[in-house]
Parts: sequence; structure tokens; C-alpha cells
Amino acid sequence: AGVGKTVNMMELINNIAKEHSGLSVFAGVGERTREGNDFYHEMKDSNVLDKVAMVYG
Repeated sequence: AGVGKTVNMMELINNIAKEHSGLSVFAGVGERTREGNDFYHEMKDSNVLDKVAMVYG
């Protein structure tokens, strides 16, 4: 806990979307589902929401 997993995921998604013109899929399972709302807004603020598919369960 607290080792920067979410920050690392954000950087990967940003780099893939912006630098490589790619798409990303994020699957939120278990403990990740509680971070979904914050993560959605971070993607929106980074202007990469249209390059990410977010699936939670």
C-alpha cells in the first residue's frame, strides 16, 4: 500500500495515449473499484479519457 501504483498506471496510460497514439484498457477489480471515481476525473483532467476504456467489477 502507498507505493505509487495509481501514479504508475496514470503515467503508462498518458504515455501510451499521447506519445504512441494508442489506446488503453483499465480493469478495476477488487480494491481498485473504490478509486474509480478519482481515476476517472484524473483521466478527464489529463485529456486522455477518449483513449481509455475503464471497466470495473
